[in-house]
Amino acid sequence: MSKVTVLIPAAGMGKRMGKTVAKQFLPLGDKPMLAHTLLAFQRTPEIDEIIPILSEEDMESCLREVIERYHITKVKTLVVGGKERQDSVFHGLQKIGKETAVVLVHDGVRPFVTPEMIREAAGLARKGECIAVGVPIKDTIKEVDDNKIVRRTLERGRLWAIQTPQAFPLKVLKHAYEESQKHKIFGTDDSTLVERAGGTVRVIMGSYENIKITTPEDLILAEEILRRRS
Repeated sequence: MSKVTVLIPAAGMGKRMGKTVAKQFLPLGDKPMLAHTLLAFQRTPEIDEIIPILSEEDMESCLREVIERYHITKVKTLVVGGKERQDSVFHGLQKIGKETAVVLVHDGVRPFVTPEMIREAAGLARKGECIAVGVPIKDTIKEVDDNKIVRRTLERGRLWAIQTPQAFPLKVLKHAYEESQKHKIFGTDDSTLVERAGGTVRVIMGSYENIKITTPEDLILAEEILRRRS
């Protein structure tokens, strides 16, 4: 059977966290944050291969303190990231072998991804769909101009906050990234690039606990989520 590979971009410095250590290596409970993320995919049978994408200076410590310490055996390759997240994922795509049919992309700082999310996203991508995990928004969203004047209020019932993992047939995501390189298109997530390359993306239900940890306040919430899950 063809392989399912997950790319884990984790090369960011996390300046908003206000720490000297990159946020993905900050402790969450008794493990580095990135270890929780990688272990979620290690423990999900549908995932065959994990490719972390890291800054060059973090390579050795990640291998020693995360991958080897927590026996994350699905990691066979480490990739050096780029300047932006999009560059990092592009680098990762170049390292995926021909035996892979489906690729997932998941933020290294979303440690609360569940096996159910991973399985559903990967299963639908195996059927040829492009999938983004998300949750319906709870707040009212307003579009404002440069002077912070409201121009319109968006219909909340049709708005979702998009998370990761996102899952795609490998050839679809590769094509989207090649088009983005060629036309200098920037997107804040992978599904945006697929949409702009003409693809159709389906959103499936994620979890309000599947947070991206980018600020000190997020870390406080993450500790509480971990405590309750434990």
